[in-house]
Amino acid sequence: MDYQIGVYNIYWMRDLFDKDGNPKTSGEEKLRSEWIAEIILAMDPDFLGIVEGPNTLVSQTKTASAQLELWTQEFLPGSNYKGVHGFPSPGQQELCAIYKADRLKVLFTPETAAGKRFDEPFLMDTTDRLIKEQYKHYRPPLELSILDTDDSFISRVIVAHTKSKGIFDKVDFARYEQLSKRDRLRLFAECMHIRERVDAYLEKGEQTMVMGDINDGFELDFYENKFSKSAVELLMGDPWIPEFILKSVLPRPKLNAYGWSPNSSRYRDRITGDEFNVLIDHILVSQGLPFKNGKVWNPYTEKDDPLIQSVKFPLIKASDHFPVSFTLTQ
Repeated sequence: MDYQIGVYNIYWMRDLFDKDGNPKTSGEEKLRSEWIAEIILAMDPDFLGIVEGPNTLVSQTKTASAQLELWTQEFLPGSNYKGVHGFPSPGQQELCAIYKADRLKVLFTPETAAGKRFDEPFLMDTTDRLIKEQYKHYRPPLELSILDTDDSFISRVIVAHTKSKGIFDKVDFARYEQLSKRDRLRLFAECMHIRERVDAYLEKGEQTMVMGDINDGFELDFYENKFSKSAVELLMGDPWIPEFILKSVLPRPKLNAYGWSPNSSRYRDRITGDEFNVLIDHILVSQGLPFKNGKVWNPYTEKDDPLIQSVKFPLIKASDHFPVSFTLTQ
């Protein structure tokens, strides 16, 4: 059986809900919800990881999954999507997912052992100096298990939204360099921590996917060359343990005058003012998960894909990211 799997950074999806967690049904918010619904209908995912989803309160009086289910009932009538969420983040823009309940079972299955939880501080040596420093995920990665409807195990999934590299404060160049280095090391730490969990899964013989907005590419910029590593490559794994390497579902990106292709987002360089295409949304899968049709839903680059072109306007308007998807073949 084939399953359609995707991930989508929906850009402050919490703005599409009122203070009580009900989807807004008027104005610009309704229009954006309708665009997002068009995209999801075109993707037709059995499982869709969501980055920047609606808020979950610590009290659980309002959760991302409950709001997503209300949203799908309103804007995807007739669908049977269920929602799932994990540990609430200290801020906003939660990690969550929707899935077709008649096709899959999806469970929140976090590691709960002391010192290993994703919602607790952790130690990591990011500079290879044999000195571990303390870090904490701002948005605890979402640990899920995907099962078939007969309860047979398919895969573990980690949905992540790791540290942004953007510097948004007004700073001089010296401070800019200091903050850039700090943020890059935190990004490395978060991905190293996630990779430790991936290794634990694979050592138990459990297939694994990592997906989300990683805010990094494959050895693409000055800092990645300076530190001799990138966050995505840390997630992919150790070349000395090739059987544990995760594979991208996308083709190898190529550099052109406008940035990278395929690309899932675009950023403006705060120094030069130039816009640059970047591939920062990823799905990585372990080698026991056969797949096909990996693609970024980018209407600018996928001009020959009629399905993507059919939702070109919603894709451009709904979010500052494009979804990534693939077909899992079982």
